[in-house]
Amino acid sequence: MANIIGAIASSHTPTIGFALDTNKQNDAAWAPIFKAYEPVQQWLAEKKPDVLLVVYNDHVTSFFFDHYSAFTLGIGEEYRVADEGGGARPLPPVGGHAALARHIGQSLMADEFDMSFFQDKPLDHGCFSPLSILWPHDKTWPGQIVPLQCGVLQFPVPSARRCFKLGQGLRRAIESFPEDLNVVLVATGGLSHQVHGERAGFNNTPWDHQFLDLFEKDPETLLNMTHADFARLGGWESAEVVMWMVMRGAMSAKLHCLHREYYLPSMTGIAVALYESEASRDPALSAKANEQHRAHMRHQVAGVEELEGTYPFTLERSVQGYRINKYLHQLIQPKFRARFLVDPDATYEEAGLTAQERDMITRRDWQGLIRYGVIFFLLEKLGAVVGVSNLHIYAAMRGESLEDFQKTRNTRALYSVAGGATASAAAWDKNKS
Repeated sequence: MANIIGAIASSHTPTIGFALDTNKQNDAAWAPIFKAYEPVQQWLAEKKPDVLLVVYNDHVTSFFFDHYSAFTLGIGEEYRVADEGGGARPLPPVGGHAALARHIGQSLMADEFDMSFFQDKPLDHGCFSPLSILWPHDKTWPGQIVPLQCGVLQFPVPSARRCFKLGQGLRRAIESFPEDLNVVLVATGGLSHQVHGERAGFNNTPWDHQFLDLFEKDPETLLNMTHADFARLGGWESAEVVMWMVMRGAMSAKLHCLHREYYLPSMTGIAVALYESEASRDPALSAKANEQHRAHMRHQVAGVEELEGTYPFTLERSVQGYRINKYLHQLIQPKFRARFLVDPDATYEEAGLTAQERDMITRRDWQGLIRYGVIFFLLEKLGAVVGVSNLHIYAAMRGESLEDFQKTRNTRALYSVAGGATASAAAWDKNKS
């Protein structure tokens, strides 16, 4: 089973990445940052974790306010560095542990956390600023990550206590993963800072140290604090430290602090701390609890495998079929539709579709596409574009003619999701009886 071997708390200010990229290691103003992270780097090199689960927040880079979620789990297989306006940092993409991420997602949903999921989104300094100083990354990274993005910019946002409860769910999820993995939790954000308004530049070093003390020894006090409390003591943007409570909830009640350092060079109090849980687990009891939890995770879909001709669109299918689903999703764009109808091969090439994927789309192999991992609601978009009704698609998936399928319906009506003139001119509706 997977094992949480430790946890790291780190600020994620872009100051860290800037100092690293501009080789400030020997500059008097910047050297304390690098010195503070050396013990954590050494610990990671010795422990060699397979996965870092990074709790961070995006800074209106990959997540905008047209769809903003409280908790968003990355389930993809790779994460690129985001361009935040002046070009992306020269860091290689980092691999994602998609299998662990899917397990965590299913577990948290079973525990009634309403998660969002993402893939194919680059990560900004909220993740890569601390990651780049924690792990070597000349050409590749020494392990994989699972990113957990918390929406802490647009209020209302999750409370410290809700984040703590999410951490407790994360622990159940990670420890019930059936493969042997060593996982380290990385909580990012803070400490005291405010970057907007007339209060910009606010810091409170005494509070930062008190926060670190409470985080380790008395988290309950922090769980009772409001966002306004955190903002008053540490500045408005410092309220993102609620993300640290995700990590704290996943660790034991008593922590062993192996390292802790704090430095305030400019706008943000930079802290880094390394923890291990003091509590030990009974292997037999843990194994029983983990099996019970996996049964709890399977409860809502237990027996679905017995439903013939049914292909649930799971997180696994979503990741595996992402490329072709992303391609078909472009059919909602008028310009892409026009190009697809004139020269589909060119659009296949641009998307990097495999020969099998191109063949299934070209032949309108509706049944094959469903089995391959395409969600139906993109197939009906394809049908609308090429003039195939929903009823034609349903019949094809059953291996029946349209006439035979319509005998099982109350009417012989045909329809599509195509709108306006496209729907009126549909070829399939010309000779209906």
